[in-house]
Amino acid sequence: MSERNTGLRSLHDLGLAAWFGGSLMGAVGLNGAARNEGGTWRDTARIASAGWAKWTPVNAAAIAVHLVGATGLLAANADRVATQRGVGASTVAKTLLTGAALAATAYSRVLGKKIELASSDSPEDAEKAADHPVDTDEAQRRLTTMQWVIPALTGGLLILNALHGEQQRPEEQARGRWERARSMVPPMHMAHMSHMAHCGRPAD
Repeated sequence: MSERNTGLRSLHDLGLAAWFGGSLMGAVGLNGAARNEGGTWRDTARIASAGWAKWTPVNAAAIAVHLVGATGLLAANADRVATQRGVGASTVAKTLLTGAALAATAYSRVLGKKIELASSDSPEDAEKAADHPVDTDEAQRRLTTMQWVIPALTGGLLILNALHGEQQRPEEQARGRWERARSMVPPMHMAHMSHMAHCGRPAD
């Protein structure tokens, strides 16, 4: 029977919810409002950059909370990952998707910072932008794409999280463990039969 991990699950789910919800709201609401109110590219970029900069520390905290919860749950369910058929595969998929979402988030922040510096009226920011010139049109296109990729990836994590929840149902655990055990029987049985045949073979 599975033990409760309410604290870890809460960290995992709340962090992921904020990561997904914040990225989707930013792509739809913040970017859309910036386009409507900005008028020029510089004003639009400045509004959007200010909003994303405010969200970045919260998003970083949400990601950290999610990763703490995810790591704890993985440790708590290590036995199921090893012995319940299907859990290992979904865990690997979730790990890869998490890595991709982290990479997309980091890359988006790098692009966003470049746009922020290029659109700023601050002399200090203008000097930094001059030291690291960037094709703003290309950077903006990539940033727009990545800001949609993040909610897609984190949405995929939510789907896998739902799958993990289903796999924790008692009947699913029992069936998964049985199927895993049964899949291990033929190789062991064949090895035993081969060993018996070898032992029973008359010497030359």
